[in-house]
Amino acid sequence: MVFGYTHIVAGRELRCSITHAKRSFHRSINAIFGKVGRLASEEVTLQLVKSKCIPVLTYGLECFSLRKADVKSLDFAVVRFLMKLFGTTNIDTINDCRWYFDFQIASEVLEEKRARFERKFADCKDLHRCFGIFGVM
Repeated sequence: MVFGYTHIVAGRELRCSITHAKRSFHRSINAIFGKVGRLASEEVTLQLVKSKCIPVLTYGLECFSLRKADVKSLDFAVVRFLMKLFGTTNIDTINDCRWYFDFQIASEVLEEKRARFERKFADCKDLHRCFGIFGVM
C-alpha cells in the first residue's frame, strides 16, 4: 500500500482533492479482503483497516480546511466498507458495531489529527525548530 502524498487543487484558496485518497483507501481495503477474505473475524479485519487503511484515507488532510461535502464523502467511504463487512445497510446497526468495536469514521479521525497538529504548531516558539518538526526543512 502506497500513500504519502496529497493532491492539491488549483484555485483561489488552498484545497486538496480527496478523490485520490478515497481511491487509495478502496485499493487498500480490497487488498486486505483479498488476503484475509472472510476467514478473519470482524475484529481482526477492523483492526487491519484501522491501522492500514484509515491512515491512507486521512493522510495529510488535517492541514486543510475540508468542505463539509468532502468530509461526508470520506465518512461515506468508511461506512460503505462497514456495511459490506457486517452485511447490513442499517445505519443504526453500523453505529452500534462502530461503538462496540471502538471504530472511528474518517471525520472523527481527522478531528483528532487536526487537534494534534494544531497543538504541535501552537507549541512551537522557534519558527526554525517548528518547521523541522513538520519535516519542511
